[in-house]
Amino acid sequence: MSLIPPGRIDHIGIAVRDLNLARTTYESVLGAELSGCEVVEQQGVEVAFMQLPGDTRVELIAPTDRHGAVARFLDTHGEGMHHICITVEDIEETLAVLEKAQVPLVDKKPRRGAEGSRIAFVHPASLGGVLLELKQKAN
Repeated sequence: MSLIPPGRIDHIGIAVRDLNLARTTYESVLGAELSGCEVVEQQGVEVAFMQLPGDTRVELIAPTDRHGAVARFLDTHGEGMHHICITVEDIEETLAVLEKAQVPLVDKKPRRGAEGSRIAFVHPASLGGVLLELKQKAN
């Protein structure tokens, strides 16, 4: 039995410096279509969700806060994959189970994410260097 109930992959997050350039590139190279764009003040980012053929979505993430986590990520790692996001039914319950199992977390409590969702991140040390976003969709 897994600690996290099986959910689907919601999106793959890609950190970029220039959101408009990245959008244009994903449209022309991959045939992606913009499905939503918004600023998430709490995280200091602007995001653009790009729909690829099928169920695959990419979240392009550009910093709006030069001292925020995504800006620091870009300074350290450059542009590229930032996280994988999976959906969960009950984010508080999922976080409680992970914390009880001593899984390192970035967030012990959910915060507001894009699309009205509630999100939290599992520390990359928990999953082979991959930052995992847990997402409870808005009702």
